Amino acid sequence: MNDSTRLDGKVVAVTGAGRGIGRAVALLCARQGASIVVNDLGTSAQGEGADTGPAAAVAAMIRDQGGKAVANGASVAEPAGAASIITDAIAHFGRIDGVVNNAGILRDRIFHKMSIVDWQQVMDVHLNGAFYVAKAAAPHFKDQGSGSYVHFTSTSGLVGNVGQANYAAAKMGIFALSNAIALDMRRFGIRSNCIAPFAWSRLVATIPAIEGEDEQAAARMQAMTTDKIAPMVAALLSDGARDVNGQTFGVRRNEIFLFNKPRPVRTMQRSEGWTPGSIVRDLLPAMAGDMAPLAQVGDIWPYDPV
Repeated sequence: MNDSTRLDGKVVAVTGAGRGIGRAVALLCARQGASIVVNDLGTSAQGEGADTGPAAAVAAMIRDQGGKAVANGASVAEPAGAASIITDAIAHFGRIDGVVNNAGILRDRIFHKMSIVDWQQVMDVHLNGAFYVAKAAAPHFKDQGSGSYVHFTSTSGLVGNVGQANYAAAKMGIFALSNAIALDMRRFGIRSNCIAPFAWSRLVATIPAIEGEDEQAAARMQAMTTDKIAPMVAALLSDGARDVNGQTFGVRRNEIFLFNKPRPVRTMQRSEGWTPGSIVRDLLPAMAGDMAPLAQVGDIWPYDPV
């Protein structure tokens, strides 16, 4: 009996797979039968330096466990580097079936202190990188009439966090990019979905708000391990999720939730049109009760991970 949750015969490229969530995803997808392109530039959490060691180590581990894997040390922030990830998949395994856009860095600053470099580097890796890798895979997906993208967004963008304007904007951009890909490519049998992960990683450990937490709060974060994220990724890459497209899921330890998409919640019409005065006098007070308050991630998920 064919198991539609397996990934046998599929080739999956995972960016940022040398450590953390990406590593857990690569290892699980390999155990599920996929051949893996393990991409990782090997930078610091802030995007500095380079080291091919982490990607090579994960690829070697997969091969030692009887799987198939090749390491790729390119930067997703460069179009040629991103394209090389897909080229390696074709060269070594003959096809590409899944792309997991996980690579990322953090350069957190309160907004008035954020530099142009802080902004640009985070955008280059997260948003531009996701586009470059997805774009490189698109012609192959189209020609074979199948393919699955799984992009990592974040509740920092979907909800909000202090000191992460660059990261939040990039991650909200990925949410929109995934939706656009889903709309454009569904006619070719291609699907695109997002995951917003809650997991302890070296990137999360650098967030100022986390660094200042007490031991109990830090232990709560550390309980959300990266291996809890991987099953959702593997499921979305599988044929069992062939009808799931343009969706965003959150994974918080043993809890999985589905996010909605922005839609109108209230409307008002005035036949003679609006003026600044009538907007302030009539519209804003009428809509005040439906306006979502400012919130941070901790306001929406104040409870311990289950």
